[in-house]
Amino acid sequence: MAWIGDFRAAFMLIAVVAVECAVLALNGGECPLQRVAARYTSDRRPNFDIYLPQWLAGRTKIIFGPLYAFGLIATLALWWMRG
Repeated sequence: MAWIGDFRAAFMLIAVVAVECAVLALNGGECPLQRVAARYTSDRRPNFDIYLPQWLAGRTKIIFGPLYAFGLIATLALWWMRG
């Protein structure tokens, strides 16, 4: 969104992900819905509650955290340059 100049939408999307990060932080790094899903299966693989390959599900924070940070920095840089 920042690339096409829609900074309002870009910052709204950044805020949505920031809220999700806050929820994860307040729950010890785990999604609160994981406990709900755990009631319905004995499977405890990293991807038991999401539709991701197991190798990716166990590394979501490591992979997507830096991507989020890069997107945030890129958005701020574009906003400042076009501002």
